[in-house]
Amino acid sequence: MAHPDVPILDAQQARLLHLSAQCLLAAPRRRAVAADVVAAIERMALLQIDTIHVVARSPYLVLYSRLGDYRPEWLDAALADGAIFECWSHEACFAPVSDYALHRAARALRGHHWSMKHALRIARDHAEPMRRLLDQVRATGAVKAADFERTSGRASAWWGWKDEKRWLEAAFALGDLMIARRENFHRVYDLPERVIGRVLPDWNDAPLPAVEVERRQIETAVRALGIAQAGWIADYFRSGRRHRDADLDAAVERGALSRVEVRGWDAPGYVHRDRADELAKALAGALRASHTTLLSPFDPVVWDRARAQAMFGFDYRLECYVPAERRRHGYFVLPILRRGRLCGRLDAKAHRGEETFEVKTIHLEPGVTVSDALLADLSAALRRCAAWHRTPRVVIGRSEPRELARLLRSRLKDDAR
Repeated sequence: MAHPDVPILDAQQARLLHLSAQCLLAAPRRRAVAADVVAAIERMALLQIDTIHVVARSPYLVLYSRLGDYRPEWLDAALADGAIFECWSHEACFAPVSDYALHRAARALRGHHWSMKHALRIARDHAEPMRRLLDQVRATGAVKAADFERTSGRASAWWGWKDEKRWLEAAFALGDLMIARRENFHRVYDLPERVIGRVLPDWNDAPLPAVEVERRQIETAVRALGIAQAGWIADYFRSGRRHRDADLDAAVERGALSRVEVRGWDAPGYVHRDRADELAKALAGALRASHTTLLSPFDPVVWDRARAQAMFGFDYRLECYVPAERRRHGYFVLPILRRGRLCGRLDAKAHRGEETFEVKTIHLEPGVTVSDALLADLSAALRRCAAWHRTPRVVIGRSEPRELARLLRSRLKDDAR
């Protein structure tokens, strides 16, 4: 039985609170400006980086889902200007410069993560050439991996990196180098004092103590998620041990977090005090979801498979790294967010030379029925996304249910008139 002072939400109210925190309740009311890119990253706390670009590369697509038709180069400019920086956190991510001290201190606590294990191994086995490489950067300035000639054949994937690329990446993971900017999405490495030092004069102060790192990671993750169970929190920063409800008692007692009940959940939820107004609106039924858009496979909404299942009843598995014969839905499968629910998924490819946005397959979730309203929302979302990709011609392949493809083609054709 719930405590009388504990707010009680239903499952849909919890979903809407989550989407409100993630800026996915409604389409933007105005055209995006450059400052909106940084504001969105500050709201999410992290923007995961991935290089796959059969459609837009993931960080650009995550921002598109929230900002609509914006200019991707604004993300590149934010990095070059020092408003954001790159770090290892959930995985490789962009983060707001205001959180630099948190991520710098957290680096010492990431020995459990594969990126740090790999970096430490490289640094141990290649200490002398890494030292010489850092001396070169110190003396001559920023470098790219492409500045070094390859001597061992052609690379085919990350495991085929040249030695200098491995050393640069290890130095980046360890904090000896930072990413000054990207050129055609390729990292440009430089010393921290020449990157973060330009915008944070106190960047090299004594790091935060571990207890403060944990406190800030917990509170930042809950604020970014809008509402979260204790067991979901550690995944946001990949901080290691899963938290229990008892671990959050202190945050509740000092008022940083509120404990709530969600009908249908088997554990309490937590809401950050900065989301108090949104929580009140959710409880009053005043949050409304009207946005339909495509999400990246690396969107925070679907990062955590267990969370997406509990929150949306959406079982999402990333299949781009799965052998083709074992894929169920496709290579780069985009979840479809429609008016507060994850209603389906589609495998897409942007053929930029042909100005064509190909939907190879599209699947609706069990229980989602094809209706005129659904077709209208999907058609509009596809046309907007295709236009942003500069691939205005939308082609629909197979679908489940089978009639969806035919009806969607017809709707797209009618809407184009």
